[in-house]
Amino acid sequence: MGPRFSFQFEIHPSSGVPIYRQLMDQLRSLIASGRLAPGDLVPSVRQMAEELEINLMTVSKAYAKLEADGVLERDRGIGMRVKALQSSGSRSERLQQIRPFADQIATLAWQLKLTEAEVLQVVKSALRGLENKETSP
Repeated sequence: MGPRFSFQFEIHPSSGVPIYRQLMDQLRSLIASGRLAPGDLVPSVRQMAEELEINLMTVSKAYAKLEADGVLERDRGIGMRVKALQSSGSRSERLQQIRPFADQIATLAWQLKLTEAEVLQVVKSALRGLENKETSP
């Protein structure tokens, strides 16, 4: 059956958000939070579908979209992995890499009725936290 994963996915069929999108958003959140790191395997399509009791094609669609967005990569014979982010490329290309995360933050902020200033404050605080990690011994 494959390894068990230490994180739970939650699907809410009546939320109005397509199931494949819920799965994509949760995987992006796990990556953004560091719970899934570059190179980590994600559950197989079959394993994820069985665990969540959803259609195989729904999981496949989510994985394919994440692969097209450069979030996941296919490792032939092994499965799907979290893709290592490239810090090279033009500024425009690097900005494009964070666009899906920005869209996710914007959507959630809108749903929570947060102001632009409040969201920017949270993002700036997170960036400062990363800068502090780099400068601490």
